[in-house]
Amino acid sequence: MVSISNESLESFSEFLVSKGLRMTGQRKGVFEALFKQTGHFTAEQLLQDAHSLDDTVSRATVYRCLPLLVESGVIRKIDVGHDNKFYSLTGSAETFKAQVICSDCEKIFDIDAPFMEWYGKNVSAKLGLDLKDQRLQVHAECPQFRKQGNCTICAH
Repeated sequence: MVSISNESLESFSEFLVSKGLRMTGQRKGVFEALFKQTGHFTAEQLLQDAHSLDDTVSRATVYRCLPLLVESGVIRKIDVGHDNKFYSLTGSAETFKAQVICSDCEKIFDIDAPFMEWYGKNVSAKLGLDLKDQRLQVHAECPQFRKQGNCTICAH
């Protein structure tokens, strides 16, 4: 669990103002619930934690906040190619993170991939473009799970 800072709350409030929105009690509840998350989380997990902080937070509020939180850079969206979208706090990673996704359980592993940051910047620069975003996802299967129905790596 990461602790919330007044600076990050103020920064998000300023972002909302720039969009013509304000920091409501419900949005604050959603924002504070972000910092109760560990690792990757879904909108439903965020809703549960936000609702425990402020019982007026609705599903609609969470789903309307998520794109704002992504756009502001507080969180990043991780699409694993299935119905659920996952999110994680952006944080202050020192190196680019790639995701390795277990196709059997959808567990997401963040792996340092500093070469990707270099690659993205260089390829963009060669084309005369500024790098905005990049991702690397590897989808893998768990042979132990497929054989035995459980996996020590993914903790099935």
